[in-house]
Amino acid sequence: MTTDTGLPPDTVSRPRRTTPILGVIAVVVAVAAVLLFLTRSQAPGDASPEAGFARDMGVHHAQAVEMSFIVRDKSTDDQLRTLAYDIITTQSTQRGIFMGWLQQWGLDQASLLPPMTWMAGHGGHGGAGAATTGSMPGMASDEEMKRLRSAAPGKDAEVLFLQLMIRHHEGGVDMAEGLLKLSGRAEVRALAQHIVNGQLAEIRQMRELLTNRGAQPLPSILGK
Repeated sequence: MTTDTGLPPDTVSRPRRTTPILGVIAVVVAVAAVLLFLTRSQAPGDASPEAGFARDMGVHHAQAVEMSFIVRDKSTDDQLRTLAYDIITTQSTQRGIFMGWLQQWGLDQASLLPPMTWMAGHGGHGGAGAATTGSMPGMASDEEMKRLRSAAPGKDAEVLFLQLMIRHHEGGVDMAEGLLKLSGRAEVRALAQHIVNGQLAEIRQMRELLTNRGAQPLPSILGK
């Protein structure tokens, strides 16, 4: 059997569809370029609340992780060690998210701006003063960290850790609530709200652990 051309069917050239395919590829490339441009153009700036929150909360979380490692090695109480482990894993993960955001936004992980500048003029409880002094609310001082490292294993270290970490969590809640007042960016707001909910729950747990040890928390910086 032959075709009208006199050639066997298998040798007849089939029409090429290169042009439509190239058109589709061009459209996909164009859409991707537009999305990339929009993502870059909408990324938070260096002095934005989102960037300041990510940087400062990353530092804040790093201290909480350090404190939790210290008490984990000084305590044999299963409940307290589990709490310390939860803080280590949760806040290490969140800190990684903060650093990932900064990289995605094309920003440095550190800034020449003083800490808490992003909350200046907006305030919170601990955050209002912190925004003007350049310190982060709830952070343990160098002297307090030395006391925790040198505290006797067992109850002494546990009580001091709980007191410092309750205040530390209150500072974290204050910062996260400050971000919620300032940012409309969905992913940052979602994590900030998660921090508020999670750390308030851990504060309640730590207050109970302190009571069980016959101790009281430090004065609250949240006013609630």
